[in-house]
Amino acid sequence: MNQDYIQPKEWSIIEEGFEKDRVKSSESLFSIGNGAMGQRANFEEDYSGDSFQGSYIAGVYYPDKTKVGWWKNGYPEYFAKVINAPNWIGISVVVNGVPLDLNTCLAVSDFRRELNMKEGWYSRSFIATMPNEVQLQVKSVRFLSLEHDQLGAIKYEVCPINTAASVEFIPYLDSGITNKDSNWDDKFWNTTKVSSQDRQAFIEAHTMKTNFKVCTFMETMVFYNGTPQKALPYETLSETRALHSYKKEVKQGDLFSLHKFGGYTVGAPQKLTDLREVAKAVLQKATHLGFDTLLEGQKKAWANIWAMSDITIQGDLKAQQGIRFNIFQLNQTYLGKDSRLNIGPKGFTGEKYGGSTYWDTEAYCIPFYMATKDQKVARNLLKYRYNHLEKAIENAEKLGFSNGAALFPMVTMNGEECHNEWEITFEEIHRNGAIAFAIFNYYRYTGDYSYIPEMGLEVLIGIARFWQQRASFSTQKNKYVILGVTGPNEYENNVNNNWYTNYIAQWCIRYTIKQIQKVKDGYPEDYHRIVGKTALTDREIAAWAKVAKEMYFPYDEVLGVYLQQDGFLDKELIPVHKLPKKDRPINQKWSWDRILRSPYIKQADTLQGFYFFEDHFSQEALQKHFDFYEPFTVHESSLSPCVHSIQAAKLGRMEQAYSFYLRTSRLDLDDYNKEVKEGLHITSMAGTWMSIVEGFGGMRILDDKLSFHPKIPAQWQSYSFKVNFRNRIIELTVSQKKVIFYLKGTEEMSLRVNGKRIVLQPAQNVEVLLDF
Repeated sequence: MNQDYIQPKEWSIIEEGFEKDRVKSSESLFSIGNGAMGQRANFEEDYSGDSFQGSYIAGVYYPDKTKVGWWKNGYPEYFAKVINAPNWIGISVVVNGVPLDLNTCLAVSDFRRELNMKEGWYSRSFIATMPNEVQLQVKSVRFLSLEHDQLGAIKYEVCPINTAASVEFIPYLDSGITNKDSNWDDKFWNTTKVSSQDRQAFIEAHTMKTNFKVCTFMETMVFYNGTPQKALPYETLSETRALHSYKKEVKQGDLFSLHKFGGYTVGAPQKLTDLREVAKAVLQKATHLGFDTLLEGQKKAWANIWAMSDITIQGDLKAQQGIRFNIFQLNQTYLGKDSRLNIGPKGFTGEKYGGSTYWDTEAYCIPFYMATKDQKVARNLLKYRYNHLEKAIENAEKLGFSNGAALFPMVTMNGEECHNEWEITFEEIHRNGAIAFAIFNYYRYTGDYSYIPEMGLEVLIGIARFWQQRASFSTQKNKYVILGVTGPNEYENNVNNNWYTNYIAQWCIRYTIKQIQKVKDGYPEDYHRIVGKTALTDREIAAWAKVAKEMYFPYDEVLGVYLQQDGFLDKELIPVHKLPKKDRPINQKWSWDRILRSPYIKQADTLQGFYFFEDHFSQEALQKHFDFYEPFTVHESSLSPCVHSIQAAKLGRMEQAYSFYLRTSRLDLDDYNKEVKEGLHITSMAGTWMSIVEGFGGMRILDDKLSFHPKIPAQWQSYSFKVNFRNRIIELTVSQKKVIFYLKGTEEMSLRVNGKRIVLQPAQNVEVLLDF
């Protein structure tokens, strides 16, 4: 834990007291989004202090030319940047001719901000003593509508409390923005038109190179003590800004307020749409409904989301707040409405990493979306990869692979690889395996096989072809090896025979061969279409099978463990607990050279394989590998603690599982990795959900049926969650002595609890005593 200022509340994230040195951290933590757009919690009024301004639109990006390595053959030409979009939230406030700026105020008291996760809104309030000694009470409420996902709304109120004052609101739009993360300080936006009409203003712009067309819009109205004011604003237009001005003499203790509706209408490249007219229609609906009605709609929309996705924890407030924060941010980032979109590692909370998807989606996020939403949402995530298959084949061709071999990108926006670190782009090829595993996992969980003959088998064939060509035969070992890779542990680069990579490559090939036969037998039309399209032959399949059968896995007979890679035991094996505290985190304190020579593991690597394929290994094998690798793991990846929590729970080590759970659930709230100011770790938040459902709840699919091995931390009185399993909703409530199951629907359902079969009847509680 590196910060402790967020108050523990069940449904809210609350900060009290204004501290300049935590503004950027709070801008991340209080971020809001609705799946189509999002923004950091920047102040509406001007702020001259240290801040990270950020508003983002889903799917809109800029291909920033790669800064290093571009001269190397096959290297990505650009790094896809999630770009800062034109700002619509700004409201300058001028009091007796002096701008309101918390950085220059004489005093700021009663500062409070709240992110209400239950209802989906963000608020701020404070009393500012300005340089001219006017004391001003300010309150604001802001949200991005789930019902109308092009729209956001702000209510901003001021009250002079020690004197009457002249108050001027200057709501504005600004397209003259820059990115914090930029390789060459390129201009990302070209503004084509700035216009204003009555209380409305519009900025039309497009992204450079990618030509995404965006109209940023606003409409404003002011109120005095709750009464609407009829006067139109004074307007000022420039090349990149549209400003409106409302000025009012406000009596001491009276309330002057502004309602601002704003957002984005977006057009795809080459698509001719009058985005300004679309924006006008959005604003017409917004002003007709009004702020309060829109807010009520927001509350209802979030109530519907929470009805299925909430996890309750009794007896541990910080644990409860942590899981709800994670679930809330996941739903703010992605709602599954558009198969062209995916889940970026920072979501709408920052610019680091770039791209809209990593392997995180398939490895960590899909289980959450399968279990808490309609299966179509997870299917859309798989469809996203199918839509990018041709690009994945092109990516592989650039590296010398042929015959339809597919290498899906480590980072992408449109299917093309756009990551600019050599050891990630070309070596972290295990991402192919996660995509294949997600196809398997989707069918295993939903029972929907249709994706595989319709789309998935083509993806699997491309992946199998890649693995067969990427492996090489070692005459010394008399086995197939995979050289020069980076596994999930990015603190080892360019290693040979990373166990996880080799294992998932073997599994991918064998799984693909099984699916080819299954489609051939059960879906002959799809089979002949796919064989014709891919030119697949029995001879080629036999070559794959040979590679899988003769795959090499590094193993130490003395220790009785698979080695993370060939040279792991050549390292000086000093466990993490012997590292001086001053050296942590090592990714911020050590040179990269020193990290690469160390035994320290950024995240679960060999143990990631044991997580995916736990039914391939005994409990004793898991324990031996966990005991060997966890002491060398620094957990400096957000994706690490959740896997370890799940495995510790399976091993019955509940204190350790609980400790890892707290770390993953409060990773950002407590800033474990000292980087929350850069944005939140969205994709790892799905891992937090897994640490409860799969870890403590012990949920698995065994023999095509749902199975649970519930456990509970000593710190909790009880916990509960729901899962949507094949269109049937099961709710579990686990206490220290028993678990209660409740089935929604009309048909009975059988499942296993601690290895024993039970039958659930609709709308009836079934109790099972727990014997730990």
